[in-house]
Amino acid sequence: MSAGGFMPDAAVIAGIRKDIEAYEAARKAASRAMLWRVPLYLGLLVALVIVLAMVLNFGADPFELWFSTLHLYLYLAGFVAAFAVYVLATNAGSNLQASLRAKLLPTAFGFVQDLKLRKAETPQSFARLPPEALGDHDGCQFDDVISGSYDGFAFELYEAALWRRSGRADVELFDGVIVAFDMNKPFAGVLVATVKTTAVMGFFREMFAGLEQVQSGSDNIDAAYDFRTDNVAAALPMVSGQMAQTLDWLNKVWPGAPARIAINGRDGFLLLPDKRDFFELPADTVAVDYKTHVEPMIADIATMLATASLVRKIGS
Repeated sequence: MSAGGFMPDAAVIAGIRKDIEAYEAARKAASRAMLWRVPLYLGLLVALVIVLAMVLNFGADPFELWFSTLHLYLYLAGFVAAFAVYVLATNAGSNLQASLRAKLLPTAFGFVQDLKLRKAETPQSFARLPPEALGDHDGCQFDDVISGSYDGFAFELYEAALWRRSGRADVELFDGVIVAFDMNKPFAGVLVATVKTTAVMGFFREMFAGLEQVQSGSDNIDAAYDFRTDNVAAALPMVSGQMAQTLDWLNKVWPGAPARIAINGRDGFLLLPDKRDFFELPADTVAVDYKTHVEPMIADIATMLATASLVRKIGS
């Protein structure tokens, strides 16, 4: 699906480029300042430790000069402080990058109304996501959480990783982007389309109690997906029609692992496995470029939301 129609106009792009230029100037200045700030801060800390060690020598046993118990505690504290000082001296670039990101994304995502950006928070919609779509997980982590409205519907989009502890190892159940939205027409129950993967299906089967399996009638889709629902009569026409067609199309256009779909009453969910960090700028040691770093973000979120817009029409 092309995201060309979502790209900012020339005036907006010019503003974004201007913000990037200002960031680059500040980033380079911070980098130059770090060249003297790190040795200065660490040098002052070393000098302070030496002075304090000399003071401790006045009360130390002659055989323990520089190496008494108090000296050793001082050196340990100095080592810990050196790490803190280094972080303090080098964090200016990271702060600048976070500031640029907070300024750029609302402008770049101008086609999203009421845009809100959050970080590492549990999304509100996650509690309504049918557990059958994710498997029996006992650990989860969230990164970027983006919410707003697009094409007349509200959404919540978030990067999520979920896993299940098995013995001494963690089994990954999902790592990618989840888009939550209101269905155009509510479904009377729960309907999930999960991927048939032998590595994790054991964790999914535990969740399927009370849900019946249905099939789409397409050999390719039924070989790849497991459809489960608590309302077979309502689910059958959806699974064999729009849902199967949407999943078939997604498998052809989505570059990551096969997508999943979950519906819980009015709530719809599109799960897009992909380990990429979609909405982060490069490290503060790398120059930011609009074409390389910002434009792909716009194309990615536009594609995700346009796909969600199609999914929410299943059954209507």
